[in-house]
Order: sequence, then C-alpha cells, then structure tokens
Amino acid sequence: MSPEYPFDDAATARAVLDESGTLVEWNAGAERLLGWPAADVVGRPAGNLLAGQGAAVPAGSRWADTVALRHRDGREVSVWLLAHHRRAQDGAPGGWLVVTPLEIGGSASPDDPLATAALIQSPCAVAVYDERLRLRRVNDAMADVIGLPEDRIQGLRLSEIGGRAESEELESHLLRVLTTGRAQDIQTYMRTGGEDRAHAWLARMAPVTDTQGRIRGVCLAAHDFTDNYLARERLQLVNEASVRIGSTLDVTRTAQELADVCVPALADFVSVDLLDPAEHGGEPAEAPTAPVKLRRAAHQSINPGSPEAVVKPGQLDTYPETSPQAASLIAGRTVVASVPSVDLEEWLSWDARRVQRVKEYGIHSTMSVPLQARGTTLGVVVCTRFRRPDPFSADDALLAEEVSARAAVCIDNARRFSRERETALALQRSLLPRSLPRTAAVDAASRYLPAARADVGGDWFDVIPLSGMRVAMVVGDVVGHGIQASATMGRLRTAVRTLADIDLAPDELLTHLDDLVVRLSAEAGSDGSPGEVGATCLYAVYDPVSRRCTLARAGHPPPVVLPPGGAPQQVDLPAGPPLGLGGLPFESAELELREGSVLSFYTDGLIETRERDVDASHQLLCEALATYADSLDETCDRVLHALLPPGGAADDVALLLARTLGLPASQVATWHIPADPALVSPIRKQVVEQLDTWGLQEAAFTAELVVSELVTNAIRYGAHPIRLRLIHDEATLICEVSDTSHTAPHLRRAKTWDEGGRGLLLVAQLTQRWGSRHTADGKTIWAEIGLLDE
Repeated sequence: MSPEYPFDDAATARAVLDESGTLVEWNAGAERLLGWPAADVVGRPAGNLLAGQGAAVPAGSRWADTVALRHRDGREVSVWLLAHHRRAQDGAPGGWLVVTPLEIGGSASPDDPLATAALIQSPCAVAVYDERLRLRRVNDAMADVIGLPEDRIQGLRLSEIGGRAESEELESHLLRVLTTGRAQDIQTYMRTGGEDRAHAWLARMAPVTDTQGRIRGVCLAAHDFTDNYLARERLQLVNEASVRIGSTLDVTRTAQELADVCVPALADFVSVDLLDPAEHGGEPAEAPTAPVKLRRAAHQSINPGSPEAVVKPGQLDTYPETSPQAASLIAGRTVVASVPSVDLEEWLSWDARRVQRVKEYGIHSTMSVPLQARGTTLGVVVCTRFRRPDPFSADDALLAEEVSARAAVCIDNARRFSRERETALALQRSLLPRSLPRTAAVDAASRYLPAARADVGGDWFDVIPLSGMRVAMVVGDVVGHGIQASATMGRLRTAVRTLADIDLAPDELLTHLDDLVVRLSAEAGSDGSPGEVGATCLYAVYDPVSRRCTLARAGHPPPVVLPPGGAPQQVDLPAGPPLGLGGLPFESAELELREGSVLSFYTDGLIETRERDVDASHQLLCEALATYADSLDETCDRVLHALLPPGGAADDVALLLARTLGLPASQVATWHIPADPALVSPIRKQVVEQLDTWGLQEAAFTAELVVSELVTNAIRYGAHPIRLRLIHDEATLICEVSDTSHTAPHLRRAKTWDEGGRGLLLVAQLTQRWGSRHTADGKTIWAEIGLLDE
C-alpha cells in the first residue's frame, strides 16, 4: 500500500466468471480464503469449488447468499458471497464479479476516533433529542450552525435554542416524529444564530430506538441546500415574470405586475417609478440628469396597503443625485445600498419622510435597477428589505436585472401602444363631429367609445342637414383598427358629406360609396398585396314635412325605432352587401314616422360581445330604449350602461339617437304653376301675401325676386307639371320649384353685353345657399333665405 493507492487487495477474496461460469480471474485474497492457487482454478468451472449442489452461475444483476465452498485441504468453508453481473461493452466480455470480505472490523475501543466520527465529525449537522425533546447531543457541524457550544445548550428544547417561529415549527415536527414513530423531511428557509444570512435547510427527522424497539428520542439531520434552493427560486421567479408581466398593453398595469412578481420573492417592498414621456409623444431622454423627476407607476408590499410608500401612484417626485433612484439612472446600472451607510446618509438627510419610514419599519437594504429597453431609459425599480434579514446579494441583483429587463420591454411596448392609440384616438375624434347640428327635422344625441383593450377602430356617425328642412343620418364602421382605419373613416365620412350635398338617394349614395371603398382597397394593395379595406354603413334621410324616412344599409346592423307610446322594434330593412365588394345592388326602404319617434343607430361593437349573443343584446337595447323619458343624452348613457361590460367594450362603439320632429302644415305653402309666363306676376303676389300671413314681411322683397327667377326658369326650360313650395321655420325660408325635367341648371358668369344668364347668379347673391336635387319624377331647384339677418 501507498498514500497514492491505500487499498489492500488481499483483504478481499475476488473472482471473475465468464457467462458460462468459467473462472477467468482469481486474486490473492481468494487463494488465501480457499487455498487454491490461481493456476489450479483459472480456466475451470466455478462449480468445482462448491461443496454441495447448486448452480454455478447466479441469476439477476446482483446476487448475495451464504455458500458452502470446498477448501483445498478438503474441508468445507461457509462463505457469504456478493456477485455483480457485468455486461459486455467496449470489446470486453461479460461475466460476473464475485467478492467476499476477509477482514471485518470488530468493536472499536472508546478511544478509537472512528467510533465517534459518525456523529461528532460528520459534515452533516446532526442533533439528538431525548423523549422529552431536550437536546442530548450535537456534532461539531450542528454546533457551528447554532453558533453555541454543545455543553451550553444541552437540555434545551429546539424552540428555546432557536427562539424563532421557524424553530417552533420544527419542534412541532419533532414531536410528531416522536409520537408517531414515522420519519419526516421538512424544508425551511431561516437564519440560525451561527449564520450571518438565511439558508435553506432540509431537516430529516427520524426516531431513535433502543434494542427493544422503543422510541427513546429523535435524531435531526440538517442538510444545507441553499444554492439549489436559491437557483430554483430564481428560475421560478424568472418563469413567473415571463408569464405574469405584460398580460396587457397598459403601462400602469404592467408596472403593477412587475411589483407584484417581486414581492415577497425578492423584496419586502418594491416601487416602480417611470420617467414622463417627452411632449408631443416623444421618447424619454436617453441619459437622465439629476435631479430626476419620476412618476410613481406602481408599488407593492408584504404589508397590506403598502404603508411604507412615501409617494402615491400617479404622483410626481424629484430625486437628487445622491438618491439610489437617480444614481442608478445616471450610471445606467444597478445600485445596492445599505441602511445606515454613507451611500444613503446624504439622501436620507434631505428627505425627512423617508428617514421616518426607515426607522419605523427597520429598512436595512435597498436595490435600484434601471428600466431600459431598446436603448431607452424608462424608469427605475427600487427593491427594499426590512423583514428579510439578509441584504441584497450579487445574485439578487442579477435576478432583479433579468426580471426588470423583461418588464422594461413590456412597459416599452405598452407605452408605444398607448402613444399610437392616443394618436389614433385623437385622429378619430378630430374626424368625428364635435357637436351635432340643430335642425328642424330631428333632435339628436350621440356617443363614441373607443375599444377598451384594442386599437382605435373606424366607427363614425354624422348628422347632415339637407335641403328642404330634411336631414341625413349616417353611421358606419371601417374594418380593422389603428390609424389606418381612422384615416379611412375620415375619407368615407367626407365622401358621405359630399354625396349628401348633391342630394343622392340613400341606395344611390351607398353605390357611390361602395365604388370609393373598392378604389381605396385597390390603392391599399397597390404594392402587390391584396387590399383589405372594407366597411359597413347605414344611411337615412328624414323629411319633417312628409314625416317619411328613407333608409338603406350596406352590411350594417338595422336601426331600432321607438314610436311615441309604443314598444321599440327593429326596422325591417334589406341588408345589402358590405362596402368594398363592388357591383352588388343596394335597396332602400321607406318608413312613415310619427312625430316624436326615436331612431337608434349604432355600430356592431354595441351588440356583439363575448358575454351574450346578438339577440340578447337586441333585447337589452330595446329594454333600455323603452325607458326613454324625453332626454336623449340620458338614454344614450342608459343604453351604454345596459349593453357594455364594466371594463369597456372589446370594439369601438358609436351610438346615435334621433327624435323626429314634424313641420306643421301651416308652415308649408304649395302652388301648382301653369306653363304660362304671364302668370308669374300673380304667383309673386300670392307669395307676398303668404309671407304677410306668416309675418315675414322683411323677407318679401328677396323671396319675390327668387321665386320670380326660379319659376320663370322652370316655365322656360323645365317640363310640366311645375310646383312651387315655400317652407319656413324660425331661421330659414326655403323656396322650392320642382318640375319633371332631369336637366339641372348651373351657374355661369354672364358677359357684359349678354341679355340673359344672370338669374341664378342673382339667386346665389340674395340667398344663403341654393342648389338642385334629383327626384324620381324630375328635379327640384331650391334656395334658402336667412331670416335672422334680415
């Protein structure tokens, strides 16, 4: 033997058998045991050495038993054998290794160090408690863990030695082992008296029995697995952060998720402070300078209500250069500081509120981690410990940086989304009417709500005054979300207003609008990709004189009408294809509405929700409208409250309510004009008389000139029958001349020596506005005379 090889081969009898049971190796220990030299047995069957009957080759992968073997001198030797099967590998043949010890240690003397090494010098911390759970023995490792010598703590209970809640919990498990006789394994994370920081321990407890099997105490063996425990905790925290942080595209919610993940796994209190974005939607400054202004986005504490917080969420606070927040932001790295220390002394002296919190809660360690994503500094995460006794370590800093880096990307994504959403929302609101016009045809109220958790969509509505006291009401929805949808919505709304100004019928207007959407879709796909522009629309025209409403829709939900004193009901209206398909016809429907009827126009975001189907939403809409009590604004709010979930709609919602008004017959005068220019003068006289009846003498001169010109043109260039109609309200007098010719007049500039061509120019100068509209029977030339300016 030598220090490099301390093994004594002769102390073990060893033999090797091949798969057939033939001896292939025989060592000196085997010769010592049976007296046979290797030359006499190697190459021969091992069965020749058996003193009795038995198989020469054992079965299984391991075999152990007592066997009678034949000594060379003829006597029998009873030997306990242990056999291991070896598989053939790397060219070596398979076989069996058979061994038995020749030298067995006997009972050692009390002075033999090996007799006490099992307990005293074991690297595993071991303690033995008697049947009263009083400490009897500890080894050196356990004494180091406890931090007290064995002779000073003998006779004490575990709870008395530890003095902590964790010690009392361990003692309860010791009692359970003592009473039940069943071993237990307990994991705990605690700091003992002999440690400067907490460790993770696996406490293995087993009953101690005497020779009669009676339980005489409990043995506690503690294994320190702190490294594995912390590695597992860090991995679990990183995994939890990847799952929990960034569940929404809301900056505040994401910051709160970051704080929630870190408490209590990493710190006792965590605050997330963000830099305010630059004005006009810009990015925060890449390199903050002291003093730094930060806005509290979120915080979390192990104490309910976070009483340690000095700043409330949403509040802006200023941090000097000596503060951990400013120091980490300026340096661009994690800053760990202890309390009290020189690092924080100057800052704490500057802020008395934080000094009070430090003393009140016993804060002893803080760690500031900058939030950085895509080269931009977004803010800082501050982790604080006061209940956990150990300060932040380098591993804690690496873990905080990993979690913060993931959160920073999510916060940056949320901030970018919020900025884009606000831009789209501002564009959307700028394209929607800021207020609805007051008309003699309807009283109207509207609501627009953007989607709660998605990009802004392309929903829109409008109320457009038309000629003849009529009014157009439109509601539409562009497919998709974002700035592109808002821009498309603006183009469609402008197109609808332009087409409405030329007094197109609803079905004809939708046909022209469909052509526009087809062109927009083609432009969107001009780069080779297919166009994806599409929209739905509902267009209605209401005439307060006839009290009739003409409607047409393009794939849009039909309106609901609430007649005075009746029940709400959905209007039976041909569906029509969505805009953008091209070439398909649209159909109109005409309703006769009683004065005071309420029309409800809306987009699909109001009725299509995850909580219920469309039929149930229609029922709720009808129930909300049925409670209408004169106020359209209150009814709008009641409808939204009844149909939308508390967190907001998943899609944009546009709602337009219009209560129809009727123009009394006393405010309308109609004449049928013969095709005789000589009768123009009597018609002018009748008009003046009618204006006297209405008390509109101030407008008589202008109205007489306008009627004379329009009637004369109709007699000269139009086709019979010809009709003159006067309509007035408080602010406007409307003159309409209708005939069956489809040729519309146009304004031209007459030259100096031209005898004609000045009539329409004169009408345009004397009236607020004028125009023409085509009807199914011909055309109508109209002019509006303002009454309030007369």
